[in-house]
Amino acid sequence: MPYKIPQIVLKTTKSLIDASFDAYLVGGCVRDLLLHKKPKDWDITTNANPEQIQKLFSKTVYENKFGTVAVINESVSDETLKVIEITPYRLESKYSDKRHPDEVRFTSNLKDDLKRRDFTINAIALNPVSGEIIDLFSGQKDLEKQMIKAVGNPEERFNEDALRVLRAIRLATELDFIVSGETMKAIKKYCNLLKTIAKERIRDEFIKILMSKKPSKGIEMMRELEILKYIAPELEEGIEIKQNKAHKFTVWEHNLRSLDHAAMKNWPFEIRMAALLHDVGKPATRRWSKEKNDWTFYGHDVVGAKMTAKILSRLKFSKKMINLITKLVRWHLFFSETETITLSAVRRTVRNVGPENVWDLMKVRFCDRIGMGRPKETPYRLRKYESMIDEAMRAPLSVKMLKINGKKVMEITNEKTGPKIGHILHVLLEETLDNPELNNAEYLKKRVKELAKLPEKQLEDMGKKGKLTREKKEGREIESIRKKWYVK
Repeated sequence: MPYKIPQIVLKTTKSLIDASFDAYLVGGCVRDLLLHKKPKDWDITTNANPEQIQKLFSKTVYENKFGTVAVINESVSDETLKVIEITPYRLESKYSDKRHPDEVRFTSNLKDDLKRRDFTINAIALNPVSGEIIDLFSGQKDLEKQMIKAVGNPEERFNEDALRVLRAIRLATELDFIVSGETMKAIKKYCNLLKTIAKERIRDEFIKILMSKKPSKGIEMMRELEILKYIAPELEEGIEIKQNKAHKFTVWEHNLRSLDHAAMKNWPFEIRMAALLHDVGKPATRRWSKEKNDWTFYGHDVVGAKMTAKILSRLKFSKKMINLITKLVRWHLFFSETETITLSAVRRTVRNVGPENVWDLMKVRFCDRIGMGRPKETPYRLRKYESMIDEAMRAPLSVKMLKINGKKVMEITNEKTGPKIGHILHVLLEETLDNPELNNAEYLKKRVKELAKLPEKQLEDMGKKGKLTREKKEGREIESIRKKWYVK
C-alpha cells in the first residue's frame, strides 16, 4: 500500500475485520495520509457497537454518549498511537445547542456516517487492510483542488455545529487551502452562531490557527468573513490606522507581519500571541503631534497590556498564560539605544518580565522589527542589548558567593568591621575562584584563622591581589559574552 500506516493501527482494524465487522480509517487521518502527512491521531469507524468493540481489545475506555471507544496502547512510544478511537457508524438528530447532537443512533450503513461529517476532505473512508477508499462526496477531488468544502448543504452543516465555521478557517490555514464559494457564503451567514459556542472551544481552534505556518491567512479570513469580531474584535481597530514615519504599514498589517515572523521562526504560542497583540493598544492611544508633525502612540504598551489581558481572559486562557503574554506586551517597548542604555536599566527589564521570560521578550521585539518592514531582526543595538542581558544575568563574582560571610569572619577573628575583614574575604574569593572545591564552610573557617595571624600589610597586599584577580576574571567573562553577540 502507498500509505504509511503503523502496524498497531493495522492490527486494530484487522481485529475488527477478523471478527466479521467493517473497519475503516476516517476523518483527519485519511486526509493526512492522502496528503502524505503524518496523522496527529487515528480514528476508525465500524458497524460494531461499543460493547462489541470493547470485547475485542484488552484495554479500552468508553465513557461518552457518542459511541466512541478509546483503545489504549500503553506499550507504544509514539504519542499519536497511544489512543486509537473507534466509533460505530452513526446517525445524528438535530443540534439544539448548535454544537452537539440531541441524540445519536447507531446505523449499519457507512454512507449514513459519512454524510454527517463536516467537510468533504474529512469524509473519506479507507480500509487499511485492502486499500479500498470510499469517497462519496468527492473529497479526493477537493484535496487536489486544495479546497475546503462542506459535505452536502453547508448551511445545514454549520447549523448543526457552529464551531465548524471556525474549523473551516483553521483547516484552510493549516493546509494552505481555499474555501469554496458556497461554503464561504454559509460561513458569513451563520458566523453569529459562534456566540453560542463555549469560549474554550473557540480558543482551541484559534490556537491552532496561530500555530500554523502562515497564521495571518487565517486572521485575514476571519476578518473577511466577519468571524474575528466574535474572538478578538480589538484587533480590527487597527485596520487602516496609519502609524508614524518609522512604520511602513498600518497597525493591522504590522501586527499580522509580526505574527508571521514568529511563525516563520517556529516560535511557541505565547510569542506568536504577544507578537499579534503587542500593538493592539495603538488605535486607542493615537494622537496627532503638531510639534512632531506626526502620529504618537504614548502609553500604547500599558493600554495594550490591559486589552491583552481582557482578550485572553475572555477566551478562557490560564492565568499563567495570561500573565506571561500580558508581560510581553507591556514591556515590549524597552529602550535600547546603545549609546545611553545602562546595565541597571537592562536589569530593570529583566526584573519586569522575569529572567525566565526575557529572551521571549527579545523575540517579540524581533517580530516587531520585521513587522515594521526592517530587513534584519537583530541589528547591532539589539545584539548589544542581548549581550547586556547576558551580563546582567551573569552570576557576579563577589564575596557573596563564599560559604562564609563578613559577620562570621568577625566572630572567628574577634575583629570589628574594617578593612581587615574585607581583605580576608577577597583572599578567600581569589582562592575559591581558582579552586571552587575550597568554597566550603569547614575549609573557609580554618583559612580565616590562618589569615588573621598574618601581618596587616601582607594581608592588605594579598587582599588587593585577590580583588584584582576577581576584576580580571570578570573582565574576561564580559569580553566572552560580547564576542558571543558580536558586539564591543
